[in-house]
Amino acid sequence: MSDGPGEASAHAAGDAAFAEARAAVAAATGRLAAAGARREVLAAYEPPRRRLGLPRAARMRRLGEVWRLGSLLLDGDGRLYAVGRVVRAEAPARRSVTANAVAEQRAYRAAAVKGGIPAGETVDFDAVPIPLDGGAEALPAGGPVALREGRVMVRWNPSDPGAWTPLAGYLAERAELLAQPAPGT
Repeated sequence: MSDGPGEASAHAAGDAAFAEARAAVAAATGRLAAAGARREVLAAYEPPRRRLGLPRAARMRRLGEVWRLGSLLLDGDGRLYAVGRVVRAEAPARRSVTANAVAEQRAYRAAAVKGGIPAGETVDFDAVPIPLDGGAEALPAGGPVALREGRVMVRWNPSDPGAWTPLAGYLAERAELLAQPAPGT
């Protein structure tokens, strides 16, 4: 069975929207690279495990570098990610901890250093890839990017269900802010 006229035009509009999104990603990547904008480490968390019967501490495995643009991450190859978790790499230290959340953050920080990431670096992990070449059905459900009203949109505030804005404008604005930071920041 073939698509009806309405479905065909919706497909064409979706294709155009994703083409516009890919162009916006390419423009932001070019702008940030040309400006030498600050990058952060993209990593994968590897939990503690046993290897050949010996315990191996948790660590972060470096995947590459990204620019953080609000609720999104962008790498130098033009791949887009939803921000997951963010920590600053820090050598482990013995401290009394009263809150589990604080202990967990410290463990992630130490895992980053254990994985070879220099102390002080900002590390993004648990980031979710956002494909812009597979159509609306390829986008992660409930993620910050969606096809809405015939345009690829980004939810810039995850706690506000109505905080949607066109991806192209969002990336251009965020890339400019990162490429030309305000004095003193």
